[in-house]
Amino acid sequence: MRRPSILLSAAVLTMALASPAVAGNGSADGDFGRATLTGFASLPAETFVPDSEPSGALIGAGPFNGIAAPFAGQPVQGFSGIVNRHDGTFDVLSDNGYGSKANSADFLLRVHRIKPDVQTGKVRVLGGFDLSDPYRKVPFALTRPDRVLTGADFDVESIVRVADGTYWMGDEFGPFLLHFDAKGRLLEAPIALDGVRAPENPYLDGGRPTIGGSKGFEGLVRSVDGRRLYPLLEGTVTGDTPGDLRFSEFDLRQRAYTGKRFVYRLESTAHAIGDAIAVDRHRFLVIERDGGQGDAAQFKRLYLADTRDRDHDGVMDKTQVADLLDIANPKGLGGFGETFRFPFVTIEDVVLLDDRTLAVLNDNNFPFSSGRTPGQADNNEFITIRLTDRLHADRRAFR
Repeated sequence: MRRPSILLSAAVLTMALASPAVAGNGSADGDFGRATLTGFASLPAETFVPDSEPSGALIGAGPFNGIAAPFAGQPVQGFSGIVNRHDGTFDVLSDNGYGSKANSADFLLRVHRIKPDVQTGKVRVLGGFDLSDPYRKVPFALTRPDRVLTGADFDVESIVRVADGTYWMGDEFGPFLLHFDAKGRLLEAPIALDGVRAPENPYLDGGRPTIGGSKGFEGLVRSVDGRRLYPLLEGTVTGDTPGDLRFSEFDLRQRAYTGKRFVYRLESTAHAIGDAIAVDRHRFLVIERDGGQGDAAQFKRLYLADTRDRDHDGVMDKTQVADLLDIANPKGLGGFGETFRFPFVTIEDVVLLDDRTLAVLNDNNFPFSSGRTPGQADNNEFITIRLTDRLHADRRAFR
């Protein structure tokens, strides 16, 4: 994410971004080997929204990885969710800003429209929209009187678009589900999950949180039939088995949780999830990662997680489909060697491009993370990888 970037393999990425030629549905999971890098593009760390407000006044002067604060504009950073628009462009979601309520009040929550450029290997920012609450749906106090939403109000970490063109987002501070129109205006009051409250929850009122800070809805999945959402917590709820994450079901027609939920079990209690998307009715792709970056990064993987629980151990069955620290790069894309590593603290975006090709993006935590080059703020990187086997995804998963 941090290199001003280098050529994407034009032919391969063009094919990857084209309309998917997908396989049939229902086959057993394949024997996945080493994935191959098929595309690389990058957005420089110091990219800002044109003519935007200053930001970063509360993080200290720095410098952070060689970058001093505050900033003259709003950084285009923190890609924490992605929507494929099927025209070569993607909507990407910035997170709460600088890592906490306390330092992110001048960071405006925003969805950016981006396009990986196959000619230059760079990511272009085509525009976007800020998130706001003009209809006064949020019942608690907001940071700004104009009701433009900031990183002190919500920590949005996941996004899906549904059939009517509106967006649902998962927040970590509540955690809440948030429903926005196509211009980023909140349409409904934030929807809580019973029994789950983060330390940042505005209704905690001195009570005890049941989940750790910044451990709310890191993943949000739209079902392949478009009728349900599946928010995935990043942290374990108090009383649950350590390392077990609740994967709850929300009915979009009833606007209510159904009470049905699954359990995703981390490989280590020190790990976290980064994103989740549907492959079919039962299977979901999940990013699981450790907290390391650069040479210290040891675990950044993509799993197929299956709700059918064939071994009857009470948790979703898992099949590894890619190791993001060991990706074959025979063409030397991005100027890297034969082995490509995606060594970032937070890898928070995965999207299906075809039945064997995925796009994966990082959250660069601007200006704090330096996973690609020590002492240098990470860029926002967009990569495409080809799996060694087909996913046999439901065709509706590509919508």
